[in-house]
Amino acid sequence: MPAAETTRSTNEHDWHSSEYVDWWITRDQGRDAERRQRLQAMLAHADAPPNAEFSVIDIGGGYGVVTEEVVAAFPRARVTLQDYSEPMILAARERLIAHSECINYVLADLTDQGWVDRVLSVGGGPFDLAVSAIVIHNLRLAPLIAHAYSGVARMLKPGGLFLDYDLFFDEIGGLAGNIQLLHEACFARVDCLWQQPPLATIAAWTDV
Repeated sequence: MPAAETTRSTNEHDWHSSEYVDWWITRDQGRDAERRQRLQAMLAHADAPPNAEFSVIDIGGGYGVVTEEVVAAFPRARVTLQDYSEPMILAARERLIAHSECINYVLADLTDQGWVDRVLSVGGGPFDLAVSAIVIHNLRLAPLIAHAYSGVARMLKPGGLFLDYDLFFDEIGGLAGNIQLLHEACFARVDCLWQQPPLATIAAWTDV
């Protein structure tokens, strides 16, 4: 992956600024091709046939790249894209307009206590599959990350799957620490599917 993705920025992100988000999306698209390879490899572990009808929650879906890959792999899936940036959601709506009939959008902050209830009330659920990419590490603190993992577990059906491609820095427990947090969040099984530290892709299943 490009070096920019494996190092933390010292700049503050302004995800509520349309101008900043437009600039960030333009910059981010420069690493699109390599990232999509990782997303496609991750979704290959979804354990569903291409024509499956199932529900998906995209955690921190941003401007829609992960959701775009989900609907490309599973055209009959119904996806709820959650993000806390309204400009990002507006960009995702524009990007995914051709799939508007199968996508819901929910504005919710992972650090809010009620974010799961908001997703479930607006976006439906519980879900068969949760996906996320380069998002949850941005919470920066282990308690907030643990809260997010618990929320994901709550939104999944029994036996549901969480696929996460993210940065697992030592300061937030590294990969091993995050796997422990997932188990504490009531995921019965957690596997590492791919790793190039600090990047990794993990799969976590809720108990049946």
